[in-house]
Formats: sequence, C-alpha cells, structure tokens
Amino acid sequence: MSKRVLVVLSEFGYWGEELVGPLEVFDARGYRTAFITPNGKRPQALPPSLDSEYIDPPLGRAVTTRDMARRARTMDDSSRLDNPLSLAEMLPERPYYSALNHLRDLEEYNRRLGAATAELLASFDAMVVVGGSGPIVDLANNERLHELILAFVAAGKPILAECYGVAALAFARDAESRASLLRGKHVTGHPKEYDYKDGTGFVGVEFNMGPPPYPLEYILRDATGPDGAFHGNVGKETSVVVDFPFVTARSTPDSVLAGELLAEVLENGLRRFGW
Repeated sequence: MSKRVLVVLSEFGYWGEELVGPLEVFDARGYRTAFITPNGKRPQALPPSLDSEYIDPPLGRAVTTRDMARRARTMDDSSRLDNPLSLAEMLPERPYYSALNHLRDLEEYNRRLGAATAELLASFDAMVVVGGSGPIVDLANNERLHELILAFVAAGKPILAECYGVAALAFARDAESRASLLRGKHVTGHPKEYDYKDGTGFVGVEFNMGPPPYPLEYILRDATGPDGAFHGNVGKETSVVVDFPFVTARSTPDSVLAGELLAEVLENGLRRFGW
C-alpha cells in the first residue's frame, strides 16, 4: 500500500527547498501527502527561499540553486497547498487550570484528543515538520502539534523535522515529567554558526526579529540530555540524523537526503544514521 505522510507547515513562512526536497522524494515513490497548518491558512514560502541570488549571511553564499528556486516557486504558486487541514479544528486545546470546571474540561479534552489523534494516526504513516523561520512563531510552542507528535511517537510512527522545525520535537513533552521526547536521542538542527545576526523575518508581518529568539542548538543540546547528543556537523555539506522515530535535518541542503532517509525508515526499517 502507498505510504501516507502528513506535512506540517507554518503560516508565517516555510523555506521552499525544505518542502520541495522531501515532497519530491515522496511523489517519486507514490506516497500520498496531506498538508496541515495551525489554523488552516494556506502556507507561503519565505521570499528569500525562492531567490537563487539571495546570499545567506552566516554561510556567505547562495543556498538556493536556480533550478530549486524554480521548483519551489512552482510549488508555492500551485493549488496543491490550497485548503490545508487545520490543527485548531482537528485537535482540542488543553484548558487553563483556572477554568471553573477544570476537571470536567480536562476529561473532555482528553476524550476529544484521544479521538482526534486516533483518526490522524489511522490516516498517516509518518509526519514531516517543514523548516524556515515561520516555525519559530507558530509551530515550536504549539501545544496541538506537541500532542500530535506525542501520539505519533507513542504509535511508533516516524517524524521528520527540518531546521527550526526540530524545536517542536524538543518542546513536545510528557505532561507529568516535562521530559523532552528528544531526551537520550541523537539529533541535528540549525547550529549556532548558522544563525542570523539580523534579518530573521516572517511572511505576513512587517517584523524583523534580528537574530532568532533562541539558539536552536542550545535548545537541542539541553533537550537531548546527558545520554543523547546534538550534531551540528559544521563544515560538512549535509547533516541528517536518524534516531528512530526521529529524522532530523540541519538546514536547506539536507532536505532531499532527509526525505530519502524517511523513506528508508518507512520501507526498510532504518533506525540509525548520521552519527
């Protein structure tokens, strides 16, 4: 049977190649894909990711080829991303502890959450969290996404996260222990050397954050704990780590390899790669 992949995208801008890379791998294998955003709003590519002449400040070079810019723009302009699923509509929101009927609200929340995650787990074999600066805004600390990640992990279903999308894995935590799902795992992601000093921007808002609000490397080093590890692989052209059920990709050039390795996980049972 064809594999089914749920692709999570920010509403504040995704990086073109980080969607196109895995998606083309899935399409070539006949996988079925569906897209989901926090509120069902159509996602849009970050303009620099569609510009082959854009020079990435930390790397001092262009990171998007002309061919990839063309393919990413074709995807962004297509109807394929129209009418994505909505996390807000499909998954309930955990009630505040200050709610007047907190226990009843919490029971209802867990009932609805169980039904919603069961439906999504029955519909998909894997999940992808696409990177770019947008996930900083609406995916990293999105509790609905955290619950979906927890459900996929509990069901033994793999998750690929790219670039700043890896933060959502770090912040997905058991409600009681508060331990990250990445504790004891090996991961990669945006290293400190790749962070902007200025110009972190988003789609749909006139806001230059300057540098990112947190160094993702620090978050991942803390989340993986003493028995796991962060692998920046600075100085190497690609960095993708598989530590089942997670596939993590450092940045833009890793997107195709990340998609290929997720396919290896799904089709051939790959459990470890990259360290």
